[in-house]
Amino acid sequence: MSSEPDREPTLWEQKLAVEPGHSAWYVKRFRRLAADGVDIVGEARTVDAMLDRRSRVLDAGCGPGRVGGHLHTVGHAVVGIDIDPVLIEAAEHDHPGPTWLVGDLSTLDLEARGIPEPFDAIVCAGNVLPFAAPSSRGEILRRFWEHLAPGGRAIVGFGTDRGYAVDTFREHAEAAGFDEDLLLSTWDLRPYAADSDFIVAILRRGAGAPSV
Repeated sequence: MSSEPDREPTLWEQKLAVEPGHSAWYVKRFRRLAADGVDIVGEARTVDAMLDRRSRVLDAGCGPGRVGGHLHTVGHAVVGIDIDPVLIEAAEHDHPGPTWLVGDLSTLDLEARGIPEPFDAIVCAGNVLPFAAPSSRGEILRRFWEHLAPGGRAIVGFGTDRGYAVDTFREHAEAAGFDEDLLLSTWDLRPYAADSDFIVAILRRGAGAPSV
């Protein structure tokens, strides 16, 4: 994880500072759920339904790889990135095939890491944006825009009670250059309402450049 002194730490990093074993617990949790037959790939099925086969997908904040791993198994070219090296190690072990990288979404620059091709879709599930440093959320969305092919989509899901107001998120997305295709309240396509406790936003890379 980054140790840049002038960078606001993510909420995930702050949690690990208090609970160093949280990453290992998180990995074990999803391994246990998978072993028990619990459906842990619903987000991936929703994203897959939007894509042509062999699409390029970025799993942003991929954790231990459950979403990107499934998308790889159904035929997509997947790159996953997460700030936590423990989670990336688990993704590499449990879901071989995709390219798994340790990195900070607020400084996302995959071309500099030898991956210049844009993506057809970016999936950002599992409350990734609420766990990001609050000052970085708009920048993360701007970098998503930069990594998408024209007309590509970012699919972002998070709980609305996690400290990232939906109105603020929508303002950040618009400033980043995104158009809203659809707002949902669940990954199984239920409509979004003002009192929804979760949002799944399907954002399309607009033609205009992000505002700076």
